[in-house]
Amino acid sequence: MRYPQLRLARPLYESLPWLYMACGLAALVASYREVWPRASVFLGLVGTIILLAGAVVWLRRREYRRMRTRYTRPDALAKPDGTAEPDEEPGE
Repeated sequence: MRYPQLRLARPLYESLPWLYMACGLAALVASYREVWPRASVFLGLVGTIILLAGAVVWLRRREYRRMRTRYTRPDALAKPDGTAEPDEEPGE
């Protein structure tokens, strides 16, 4: 039996890294304001991990899309005069 593939709506999917980073930042702020040391350390660690996870997801998506563009349309990243973008190595 095959189950239908569940997908998130595109606006929600695109905003997830920003939501992760906002939650991580909120946890870091909460850890700063927390009076109990153990709770503060816990919130600080959780906030840091969530913030980093959001940044990693955002960077991985960006790099995947950049790589996909290079392979599907190699001339898409070239300037109008035919030269390569600065982040590309000569001969690519």
